[in-house]
Amino acid sequence: MRYWLMKSEPETFGIDDLYARPQQTEHWDGVRNYQARNMMRDEMKIGDQILFYHSNCDEPGIVGIAEVVRESYPDFTAFDPDDKHFDPKSNPDKPTWFMVDVKFVRKLSRTISLRELKTKSELSELALLRRGNRLSIMPVSVEQWAFILALE
Repeated sequence: MRYWLMKSEPETFGIDDLYARPQQTEHWDGVRNYQARNMMRDEMKIGDQILFYHSNCDEPGIVGIAEVVRESYPDFTAFDPDDKHFDPKSNPDKPTWFMVDVKFVRKLSRTISLRELKTKSELSELALLRRGNRLSIMPVSVEQWAFILALE
């Protein structure tokens, strides 16, 4: 099993939106960065655990846990000209973009803010805290996962 951090803007799709979905499950679509796509397509497996991170909001931070319940498959939003994630260069016969399905596990008892994470020397290697890292999906080590959850 691997561990990940996935970012989403709560105004677009937050932890409460995932909770409200049928079976508390939803596809994670709209990833349009090749490095993040490769991680979803090639590395994410059923059972992998996810730190659900709210970004671009008043208090960015980790708000919950989700789990990968379906491994990568073509991101159908790339083929829909009416979808905001449409990519005219993507071809259904040889898709460029992929997604996974994630399931709500639980909300954290509190938001573990980006500000707080930055104060922890134990997390100095966390991809989220690296200067210039803007990926929406990033790996988390077993040690980082345990440390972060202990902050709760």
